[in-house]
Amino acid sequence: MVEVVYFAWVRERIGLPRERVETRAATVSELVAELIGREERYAAAFADLSALRVALDQELSDFAAPLAGVREVAFFPPMTGG
Repeated sequence: MVEVVYFAWVRERIGLPRERVETRAATVSELVAELIGREERYAAAFADLSALRVALDQELSDFAAPLAGVREVAFFPPMTGG
């Protein structure tokens, strides 16, 4: 079980700020594939992975990263300066 957190337009497309997900995924990419397979709203949110960043337990990571021991996965658009 992993806590998945969505920020900004990712949250808007999925319609949830966070959810607990039962997963067999070994990597972030596999988790994304599982989520996309759930419903169209996930497919819309994850349609362009180049427009997304991921953090594992609040540490910036990448989509090839393993999920073993991870408690929280957060998806968000790249940060902009200002």
